Amino acid sequence: MKISQLLLPIDTVWPRVFDAVDRGGAPLNIQIRRMIVRATETGMLAAETRLPSSRQLASMLGVGRNTVTAAYQQLIDEGFLISRHRSGIFVSPGIRPAQIRTSPKRTADWSAKFVVRPSRLNHITKPRDWRSYPYPFLSGQYDPGLFPTNNWREAVRATSSVQEIQGWAADMIDDDDPDLIEQLRVQVLPRRGIFVQPDEIIITLGSQQALAMIVQLFIDRETPVGLENPGYPDLRNMVSLSTQNTRFLSSDEDGVVPDQIFSGCRIVFVTAGHQCPTTTVMSAERRKLLVKAASRSDLLLVEDDYDADLSVETDRDIPSLKSMDTAGRVLYVGSFSKVLAPGLRIGYVVAPKPVIDELRVLRRLMLRHPPTNNQRSLATFIALGHYRQHLAQAGSVIAERARLIAKQLPEVMPSCKFLRGEGATSFWIEGPPQLDVRFVATVAKAQGILIEAGDIFYSDAADGKNHFRIGFSSIASNRIAGGLAKLGAIVEEQCR
Repeated sequence: MKISQLLLPIDTVWPRVFDAVDRGGAPLNIQIRRMIVRATETGMLAAETRLPSSRQLASMLGVGRNTVTAAYQQLIDEGFLISRHRSGIFVSPGIRPAQIRTSPKRTADWSAKFVVRPSRLNHITKPRDWRSYPYPFLSGQYDPGLFPTNNWREAVRATSSVQEIQGWAADMIDDDDPDLIEQLRVQVLPRRGIFVQPDEIIITLGSQQALAMIVQLFIDRETPVGLENPGYPDLRNMVSLSTQNTRFLSSDEDGVVPDQIFSGCRIVFVTAGHQCPTTTVMSAERRKLLVKAASRSDLLLVEDDYDADLSVETDRDIPSLKSMDTAGRVLYVGSFSKVLAPGLRIGYVVAPKPVIDELRVLRRLMLRHPPTNNQRSLATFIALGHYRQHLAQAGSVIAERARLIAKQLPEVMPSCKFLRGEGATSFWIEGPPQLDVRFVATVAKAQGILIEAGDIFYSDAADGKNHFRIGFSSIASNRIAGGLAKLGAIVEEQCR
């Protein structure tokens, strides 16, 4: 067969090879390269197949001819394509599609093999395509409008030189990036009144892994564990998989009460900065009492400070529990997920060295260490002053959104009560007893509004059937008023 005969008809294969380009996505030449590589790997384009000319493909995709030429040239340089003088661009002769042989599927009785069934626990659920909804009142999600894109790019570029890559590309075994540890010690933790040595910090894949490792290290089937109620559902699930001795703590307007339930625990988890989900800020006096009670009762306190640093509203600096800890009983968990981006997946634990040593070995058995390139990029981002600048700018936007919502809520939901601690990125809302928030959430979703039903935060879902949370870290300011008006109409209709 002549080579020219391998130029396939445009109306058959090319529409399958070249999808429509995404104008808001990756650079166009990268998208084109990905399409061609995918087609060669899957067998849609065989070796020696002649591709459209750069002019033809540019016309087909509605892009510039230079864009196609650049994509072709890069793939030629990498050996996927070859150029033949006066003949055109072809798939390289040596390209062969990946061939995977599949065996007949057999149905196994997996239910008899599982030791635990995490899927049967109640979990927080959010639509994977939440960003496509016009009114996403969700907590802790990424807001492209707040992310410091240019500054982050600078940090990534600075850590992408040959010398820098040689510094972070090796297997760290169970170590962390020393630069990130230093930036935590110098610029991040002192804001919470915490001053520690490098061997008292370990980096984790977000606060989620930090909490999971602490649970695994300290809790067995008989360990009495104190949890907030309402509280963080994922933590409640982690603990339930490890112990049968969960105890729900007493709370009042100042936070967790150090009573007999508290004293009877061996380890207690608290969200003192902003209680999850009510957003209540634990008073300074109550924090002191908790630390003293922990020492008196010989128990460990785990302080989950999941959204520290983002508040610009308060004039009172309430020290963290860890900063009051003189007996080494507080394990501090922090994260950059809420203040920067969840997808970064960087958190940390601050604890006495013996605890960090054990956590480090435990983490190595799981995944060795979090990606060091992300650690180094974040360290550079902080060191260049971008983190402090981001906190000020994002905090100002968050505060303004909070004011907009606080002003409008009583008008659109007069039947409800509202709670928001200073600096929190969400409101906790309580409707009248007859309000069925699950039904409200379903109706609201159909109108493009996403909220978080409150029942998931309670050990007994019935206790939270008339509660819900609306976050505002992921919704643009200009959408708040319209979204709240629509949501208020739905809520008030159900309150009648």
